[in-house]
Amino acid sequence: MAFKVAFVAHAPDAEPEKHKGLIETPKYRLFVRVVRNQAQAVEVCRDLVKREGVHSILLCPGFTHADVAELAEAVGEGVGIFVARGDPPSNRVVAEVMAKEGWFSREGG
Repeated sequence: MAFKVAFVAHAPDAEPEKHKGLIETPKYRLFVRVVRNQAQAVEVCRDLVKREGVHSILLCPGFTHADVAELAEAVGEGVGIFVARGDPPSNRVVAEVMAKEGWFSREGG
């Protein structure tokens, strides 16, 4: 049986059914989904747990503590929820690029 992980990230222009991927080996399956908002994240995570039997969900740094709690409740106790976080210098670098690309404008989000 393969260990099944989902990586879920935010993007202001995401379409989860279109922006997705799968990387797999005989012992590991990594599902990647990009979502626009928390409602899509909940839907995608529930679906991956139900349909694919995902054991672990890794979230991009854009998820808040409240988002993480909502997702944990949505998928149940049998699924690990983790969040990728960076150190302050890394966060600044990423925030600058995202701002330059319009992620924080009203039109982009």
